[in-house]
Amino acid sequence: MPAFVTLSGRSVRLEPLSLAVVDDLVAAASEDRSTYAFTRVPASREEMTSYVEAALAEQAEGRTMPFAIRWLHTDRIVGATRLMHLEYWQGPLPWPPGTRGVVGEVPSVADIGYTWLAASAQGTSVNRESKYLLLSLAFETWQVHRITLKADVRNLRSRAAIEALGAHLDGVRRAESRGADDTVRDTAYYSILSTEWPVVRERMHARLGLVEAA
Repeated sequence: MPAFVTLSGRSVRLEPLSLAVVDDLVAAASEDRSTYAFTRVPASREEMTSYVEAALAEQAEGRTMPFAIRWLHTDRIVGATRLMHLEYWQGPLPWPPGTRGVVGEVPSVADIGYTWLAASAQGTSVNRESKYLLLSLAFETWQVHRITLKADVRNLRSRAAIEALGAHLDGVRRAESRGADDTVRDTAYYSILSTEWPVVRERMHARLGLVEAA
């Protein structure tokens, strides 16, 4: 199981999710809920507490790494995100004989998901830099082979943000899950491979102003 870390950028800091930030998360989720039509975001303190407890239980099992998103511009918690569906294969390539079934110390593949932001942080660089920090950890520290990102097929805003990263659309899984609006949800699956990360990183550097755009 990978060691938990705090990820710091220029405008955001991803901090370990904990029950200590439940009230901050409730305040963030309560700003304007009209943008959560396709995203499950707890509303009450009771719901948020259960949400955090469930994430921490999965973290203890090595299946997820959940974060609270702190916007340094305002020094407020403005949302949450996580690396999830962590799968442990057999260590780095090449895989030596006798390693079948051996669990590595870091994930081999992962998803980025459960991302939501307060209305005041939407449309800013918060989401973009949060994704950059997560992708950097996954590809450069863990050296994963693939990152998966998913969105309700109807959520055009979320899909546009994923596509702007340079992620590849793998396809749409029909009737994939129960949607946030209690309908049967079709889900668009995207991925970024380790071989694609250098190009994605360069694009994100340019968009974040970390290098001069070509």
